[in-house]
Parts: sequence; C-alpha cells; structure tokens
Amino acid sequence: MSFVLGAENEEHSVHSVKALARCRAVGVVERRFCAQGENMSKPRNQSPDVPTPDARRGRVDLQRLVALARPQLGLLIPGTLALFVGVGGSLLVPVLLGRAVDELTAVSDPAIIDRMAVAVLGLFFVSGVATALRSYLFTVAGERGVASLRTDLFAALLGQEVGFFDQQRTGELTNRLASDTTVIQNAVTVNVSMALRFCLSIVGSLAVLFWYSWELTLLMLLVVPFVAGGAGFYGRRLRNVSRRVQDALARASAVAEESLSGIRTVRAFAREGQEVKRYAAAVDDSYEVARIRARMAATFTGLVTFLGYGALVLVLWWGGRMLASGEISDGNLLTFLMLTLSTAFSIGALAGLWQDFAKAIGASERVFELIDRTATMTDEGRTLAKVRGHVRLSAVDFTYPSRPDAPVLHGVDLSLEPGSVVALVGPSGSGKSTIAALLSRFYDPDSGAVLLDDVPFGALEVDWLRGTVGVVSQEPVLFATTITENIRYGRPDATMEAVRAAARAANAEEFILAFPDGFDTAVGERGVRLSGGQKQRVAIARALLKDPRILVLDEATSALDTESEHLVQEALERLMEGRTTLVIAHRLSTIQGADRVVVMDQGRVVEEGSHEGLLEADGLYRRLVERQFAS
Repeated sequence: MSFVLGAENEEHSVHSVKALARCRAVGVVERRFCAQGENMSKPRNQSPDVPTPDARRGRVDLQRLVALARPQLGLLIPGTLALFVGVGGSLLVPVLLGRAVDELTAVSDPAIIDRMAVAVLGLFFVSGVATALRSYLFTVAGERGVASLRTDLFAALLGQEVGFFDQQRTGELTNRLASDTTVIQNAVTVNVSMALRFCLSIVGSLAVLFWYSWELTLLMLLVVPFVAGGAGFYGRRLRNVSRRVQDALARASAVAEESLSGIRTVRAFAREGQEVKRYAAAVDDSYEVARIRARMAATFTGLVTFLGYGALVLVLWWGGRMLASGEISDGNLLTFLMLTLSTAFSIGALAGLWQDFAKAIGASERVFELIDRTATMTDEGRTLAKVRGHVRLSAVDFTYPSRPDAPVLHGVDLSLEPGSVVALVGPSGSGKSTIAALLSRFYDPDSGAVLLDDVPFGALEVDWLRGTVGVVSQEPVLFATTITENIRYGRPDATMEAVRAAARAANAEEFILAFPDGFDTAVGERGVRLSGGQKQRVAIARALLKDPRILVLDEATSALDTESEHLVQEALERLMEGRTTLVIAHRLSTIQGADRVVVMDQGRVVEEGSHEGLLEADGLYRRLVERQFAS
C-alpha cells in the first residue's frame, strides 16, 4: 500500500527562466532606451506646451523603428543609390515625351518617334533594374532588423522574473512575438522602400514642375496642406485603434493557446463547443475594432484620392487656359500633366503606406514596452568559491504577485544543514512547493531572507545559484526534442556516456533503449509521447546529470510504480549522499530516511523532528499518517 502524505497543487508557475542581462541582450535597439524602463508607459504631469505622453511615445517608437536600420547600412546605402537611379529614370520619361511632342509639332519627322521610343525603353529598363535592386536590398535589410528585434524581444521575455509570467497569459506574449513583429516587419521592409521611392518621386517631380511653371505648381500644391493635416490627425487615431486591434488579437490568441494546450481536459469534458464559442467571442471583439480601423482607412483613402485628382483637374483647367494663350507649349503641358499625375499617385500611395506605419507604431508600442521592462529580480553578481550547502529561511513571508490577497507563507524559519536530508510534509496548500520555488529563487520573499552559507540569495548571481540547485518537480516539463537533449538540458557539454549513466541511475535506460530510436527518440511537446512515469525518470536523470550541491525533490517519485520507485529511490539516495536535500515528502520510505521531518500547515512550520518522534507527539503529522492509512 502506497503511503501518501498531503500533495500540494498550488496554482503558480515554477518554470526555470534564465535571467539575462536585459540591456546586454538588446542588440540593435539603442541602449539609452534600456534605462527608461517602464517610465515610458507611465503618464506624467505635463505643461500645456509639452507633448502628451502618447505623442512622445509615438515619436520615440518611430525613432526606434528607424534605429533598426542602422546596422544594415551596408545594404541600405547601395539600395538608396538604386532608388535614386530608378526614380531619376521615371522622372526623365515625361520630360522626353514632352520634348518629342514639341519637336514633332515643329518638324514632322518620324525618326523623332523612333529615337523617343528607344530612349524611353532604355530608361524603363534601367529604372526596372534599379527598382528590383532597391526592393531586394531594402527588404533584406528590413528582414534582418526585424529578426534582431524578435530576438531582443524573446531575450527580454526570458529575462523577466517568474512572477511576471504568473500575471501574463502565454498566448498574449506569443502574439507579441508573432503578430506584432509581423506588423512591424511589413512596415520596415517593403513599405519603407516604397515610402522612400514615393517621397523622392514627389520631391523630384515638384522640382521639375517648378522649373516648368511655378504658377501651375503652386496651384497644384494647394491640396497638400489638407492632405498633411488629414494624415497627421488620421495617423494619431489609427495608431491607437491599431494597438486596440493587436490587443484584441492577443486575447484571442491567449484563448486559443489555453484551449489547445489543455485539449485533453477539453475533450474529457466534451467542451469543444464551449471553447469554440469563447474563441469566437474573442475574435469578434478584434473584428469590431478592425472594422472601425477599416472605416477610418477607407475615409482617409477616399479623401486623399479626391484631393489628388482634384489637383490634376486644377492643373488641366489652368494649363489649358495657358496653352490657349500661348504661355505654354503642348509638350510642356503634357510633361506637366504626367508629372502632376505621378505626384498625385505618389501622395495617394504614401497615404496608404501611412496606414501601415501607424499600425506598426501601435504594434511597436507593445513590443518596446516589453523590451524596456526591467525585471524586478536583481542580484549583486556574487559567487561562492566553495559551497558548503547550508540553506536557511529566516522569518520568511511570501505572497504570490498574481494573488496579492492570499498570503502563502507566514514567518517561516527553516534550516537545512550541509549534507542533511529534510522532508517537508503537510496538507495541500500549506506552502511546501512555495518553499521549493524560493530555494530556486523563482521568487523573492516579501520579508525575511533566504540564505546560502549565510549569504542572502539576492547577493548571489542568479544563474550561478540555479546551477547550484537541482530540482525535480511533481510535474516535470520536457521539451519537444530528443531524450538525450532533455537529459543534457542542465549540462549541455555532458558526454553521451554521462547521459547514459544518468539514465541508468534513474532507471530510465531500459525503457529508452526499447524505443526504435533509443536516446534519439523525440518526446513530443511537453513529453506527450512518454508516460507519466517515463517523463519523471527522464527528469530525474536530468537532475542526476546536473550533479547539484543542493537538491530539491518536489514529490519526485509520485508518478512511479512500486518497482520503479524502489530503483529510483536507490539512485536518489546515492545522489543525496553528501548533498543538502529538501524532499517534499510523498512516500513513507523517503520520510523515514530523512534526517529531519518538518510539518507545515497554513504557511507556517508547526512541527519539526524525526519520524518516530513526531508520531509519538500526537500532532498534525500523526493525524496525516493515520488519515493515509485509513484511506
């Protein structure tokens, strides 16, 4: 009969997160923004002549999007030269056609048409080659920049404290990595190239137009203030709406991720229809906001189109009067009309691109918000030359950030002597797994201290500390790779022989070799291709290979059958020898072999002593034992 003391099923994340130096991880993003932290998103008191935080943030985000291009100057400089060649060629075509018309009017010579056709064809060829080169170079540069941004964002996410993930939904974070960066990618790749092309085309066309007729040019430019003012007003509103769209899509992604990751539970309760309704409701929310954005975009595009063609009509009207009075030639009017049409088309195209840039700025606010976030967990970078393994909790109070109204630990004092084995027992929810999480420094206590060899955890370099502590949890997480890579996770440089030895010691080698691919067997997402007991043994092998100085076993043998438990328990006993070990007790054999048993209840240490002594004390420990035997 298995002997089970209370199991704790607390709702919190105990994922091991590698604490990165965030500002070192931010590559192409300017380092001065690292120091700004979360202040960018916090409103401040502003004087009337100071831009609002939203306006200032929009400019900062735009600057940072532009900053993505700085490392790509090796591609952008030749791309810009190709841009000038392509736009220059397109501007020469109307000029050549206008001259050809004037020459034909003066001298009816068919050879003029032949020369004009060859020259225009040559210009189109050069312009086409330059346009293709410009498009390729700008797109590759943009793709590189966004790839670096994705890496920076992922590094920033991994650098956050575990409490951050307790309060965030995984689907929303993955949405920022995928959807938000895709929106930015579209803006800074092809769209940047196109925007520069249209801007240069407008500037070049206006220069030629002023050369031909300043009167007609000023007449055409009457519409520009209306377009610019409308673009500014529209852009500010569109950026806010675009952020709302991205937020709504993130919520929909979170629902989908939650349902798919828990598909077995959904299927077990036959709640597929309910989950579809949940997802559909989230998608409908994003649709409603996207519909508002589409209405705004359609209104602005229609207005710009009307203004552009209105300018063309004005030029045609006034130019026709000038032609009738002899103030302008037929060829010059043709050139002017073609360049006016090109300018109007470029302005209209820029208006469409402005929509994409506004969306990208809205998405970038969400991305840079995460990149700028400073993790609340810091360290002083100290390491210990020699670890004795004395771990102590002194007057520790703790509350999970995600549950601020439900304190978990109250003034806990606990000492683990070097090389000792301490069993931690108690009813569900008494705080056992929370102590295990504190020993891995997934969290910091609200008050009190956790110390290793009398040095506070906060002073120790966090990566070094977690390398000193080995954990086998109640529900081990395996990654979607091979068994070998999962066992090597805590020690990537381990030899294959060491991997096999760890698997053998954890009683895992036999079932691993039974697979056709042996140690190269892919375990699937979260180890779904392995049974619960097999996953647990792979996790134990991973801890064995890591060879930590301090060992935390959070009900590590709970998924094993009796025979496997016996063999693994022998391996764990060998591993625990000479190491400081905290065992969240699950089996009687573990408790009896411990040097000391600590009993917890409602976040407090209520009893402490040997197994036999606590049984004689007739306290909570004895009641837990009797309850298990009675069941």
